[in-house]
Amino acid sequence: MNDEGFGKGSHLHLIDGSAFIFRAFHALPPLTRKSDGLPIGAVAGFCNMIWKYINDARGSDAPTHVAVIFDHSSKTFRNDIFPDYKANRPEPPEELRPQFPLTREATVAFNLPSIEIRDFEADDIIATLACQARELGGRVTIISSDKDLMQLVGDGVEMLDPIKGKPIGRDEVFEKFGVYPELVADVQALAGDPTDNVPGAPGIGVKTAALLINEYGDLESLLARADEIKQPKRRQTLIDNAEQIRISKRLVQLDRETPIDFAMATLEVKDPDPEVLMEFLNRMEFRTLTKRVAERSGTTAPEPLAPPPEAAAPAAPQFAPVDCDAYETIRDTAALQRWLDAIRERGMVAVDTETTGLDEMQADLVGISFCTEVGNAAYLPLGHVEGTADLFGGGAQAAGQIPMDQALAMLKPVLEDPAVLKILHNAKYDWKILARLGIRMAPVDDTMLMSYVLNAGLHNHGLDELAETYVGHRCQPIKALLGSGKNQITFAQVPIDAATRYGGEDAEITWRLWQHFRPQLPAAQVTTVYETLERPMIEVLAGMEMAGVQIDSQHLSRMSGAFAQKMAALEEEAHGLAGGKFNLGSPKQLGEILFGQMGLPGTKAGKSGALSTSADVLEDLAAEGHELPARILDWRALAKLKSTYTDALPTFVNPDTGRVHTCYSIAGAATGRLASTDPNLQNIPVRTDEGRRIREAFLAPEGRLLVSLDYSQIELRILAHIADIPALKQAFADGIDIHAMTASEMFGVPVEGMDPMIRRQAKAINFGVIYGISAFGLARNLRIPRAEAQAFIDTYFQRFPEIRAYMDRTTTEAKAQGFVRTLFGRRIHTPGISSSGPAAAGARRAAINAPIQGTAADIIRRAMIRMPEAIEGIPARMLLQVHDELVFEADEAAVEPLIAAAREVMAGAADPVVHLSVPLVVDAGSGRNWAEAH
Repeated sequence: MNDEGFGKGSHLHLIDGSAFIFRAFHALPPLTRKSDGLPIGAVAGFCNMIWKYINDARGSDAPTHVAVIFDHSSKTFRNDIFPDYKANRPEPPEELRPQFPLTREATVAFNLPSIEIRDFEADDIIATLACQARELGGRVTIISSDKDLMQLVGDGVEMLDPIKGKPIGRDEVFEKFGVYPELVADVQALAGDPTDNVPGAPGIGVKTAALLINEYGDLESLLARADEIKQPKRRQTLIDNAEQIRISKRLVQLDRETPIDFAMATLEVKDPDPEVLMEFLNRMEFRTLTKRVAERSGTTAPEPLAPPPEAAAPAAPQFAPVDCDAYETIRDTAALQRWLDAIRERGMVAVDTETTGLDEMQADLVGISFCTEVGNAAYLPLGHVEGTADLFGGGAQAAGQIPMDQALAMLKPVLEDPAVLKILHNAKYDWKILARLGIRMAPVDDTMLMSYVLNAGLHNHGLDELAETYVGHRCQPIKALLGSGKNQITFAQVPIDAATRYGGEDAEITWRLWQHFRPQLPAAQVTTVYETLERPMIEVLAGMEMAGVQIDSQHLSRMSGAFAQKMAALEEEAHGLAGGKFNLGSPKQLGEILFGQMGLPGTKAGKSGALSTSADVLEDLAAEGHELPARILDWRALAKLKSTYTDALPTFVNPDTGRVHTCYSIAGAATGRLASTDPNLQNIPVRTDEGRRIREAFLAPEGRLLVSLDYSQIELRILAHIADIPALKQAFADGIDIHAMTASEMFGVPVEGMDPMIRRQAKAINFGVIYGISAFGLARNLRIPRAEAQAFIDTYFQRFPEIRAYMDRTTTEAKAQGFVRTLFGRRIHTPGISSSGPAAAGARRAAINAPIQGTAADIIRRAMIRMPEAIEGIPARMLLQVHDELVFEADEAAVEPLIAAAREVMAGAADPVVHLSVPLVVDAGSGRNWAEAH
């Protein structure tokens, strides 16, 4: 952890925010906001408790640093240890759930740091921060009376009951548990905790547990000497339940190494901004507290907000409770027409489709959900069958459904109406499902992409996670409807009533998320990114995915056979080098041979203590001349190509189209790069013979050719522009070999007649520096000593000081605002950049690379979006995107016009938003297969 700004004399207050919420909720009578009925009782109590805390925390012993800690969700790493952990706890009351996000918003309004971490409880975060603060020489006060936190009390750490105002020290802990803090977890492990479903030792309570621990010293000593206990029943209980007790200890012991991705200095106490705080309190309609803040700050309280007129859109709908039982099932054309009329009048609708599977090219439509305002959603069943149908259909059509053709004919005019906005989550999926049925939805908004442009790098963007994070609602899991394993059914077999609750919920959550995210786009200055780089990609990618690509399955089958023979030969060679047979795919067996039998040096992998056989380790050993690691690497490379491509690709051929249809993830990588799945076509090796042979399996149909257009060194060009490096910019402008030029600049050798090895070294540094390569990594890539690699890097930065200045500038920016931006304004968050250790180094490398890689991703997105119009009229279509490359299929006679049009679009893709100071060069080729074209 970065300890700058925190140390001796610092006093950290850690507020148990989750405990504040539940105490406030249960202590106050139900309270709703008058304007819209939103439950706000817990928020009101929470705000009053925080206000009291702020006023009390003054004087000579006031905190210098403070944070409010929350539970992220109910599931944590403890559920992996013991699946039934907290299983007895009831779900939060329905009226409390929408108040969770409001308490976070309140915390920010009070200008207090709000902290929660996925997979860890608030208590773990408090434990970690308390221990780290103490190690840095500071004092800690935990604002809570939670007994689970009492194991932290000790030198430099105390607790304070926020209600009684009573300090809790070591003596108070002993009074409660009969032991001092360092043994509290041992007592809790024995006694168990029915509230959290911690099993403990049956029949042993806190008093008995304390007596036993005090007598034997600690839990492990007690369990080791359990047979010495004189009381038979107690003795047998400990012997029979020893493992259960140890598991209980792991459940109650606080994790003091929770991953913290911020510096302690960022928790420095700051006064609330009265205007910000009063705006929030006024919006919540907390009149009294708003006046108190105004009086304290010497300002005037804002006028109460006028209640919205009845005809206006609902206020703050994202925080209202979700009632899945209120949704309508549309069973006849009259009801459907009523909904379609309402949708046209509203001018917008949230839409969600339910299907028989996840493959949009083969799944059948089962039903469609609509939502036009909070609480007003409906489900239109279309393809439900009676319950006994198998996975491939064949069951009788369930009663109460409009015929599919009739319903689609009624839906088509509305879903294609440009005056009606369709709001979806992961819209590309639904767009393809409906496009296969003749409906091309437009215009479309996508809440997944809104979350992506606002929060890239912070969390994932799935509907369930966003619902819990931003709406305070936990969606019904799909497994609850479909089951799993051999008993799994399709959505077509789900009863229509249950489908209505599930589908209506998805549509309403999508509606709420839209109302939450849409207003944030301009405030975060990402409206242009969303409108010009995200929304248009939905239809572009959908068209590419539906087009698919033709493959030669027989060619791949022959390659699989050849790979199998090569792997068998490598396996036999490895057995000979090892002196006996072993499983080459077993890290354990390989480790025993390399580090045990052969005595090679190794490094431990993670917490397991086992010696690593990772690719990095094997590459280092191979570089030192050891043959067995080299053979293992060759075998692994072939095994991966065989399983991932030559064996797997034919299984992805669509039986209806005879082509392979990959799926692109728009909101995957934080930088804006697309990811390809099912199958992944973006990781086929480019520079190996095997990779080229796999590309030979991607074919053009008779009379057509595949055409590839690829940006040349686009990331180095962007680096030259963004870091303003005159030497690199001039080289690119003059069309000089950039790697040879770099070698010449670094090593003082002429470009003409240059030793290829020197150019290779410069190339490795040119590309490596973009990704923050270390001397260790460069040494491995070039097979040279680390000191020599470090000397290369030092020389590089001396010759190109602008790159170091860019790195320092970008890191400072990322630390200051928590994100970096591409040249087109894409926001990429950089969590962890202010932490310490390897995680911080990785976050720094990611922050430096993000504007470069992200800008390259934005440029090719802009090219893809412009491409359909540019090649309109040319008998060609865009099939694939592989990072900096676009692959097309075109009539043989259309290849040259296609290349000319596509090259012009790609070369000018940055204009007019960004005027690059280096030219974008696009290489092009064509052929009967992808290898020939690339």
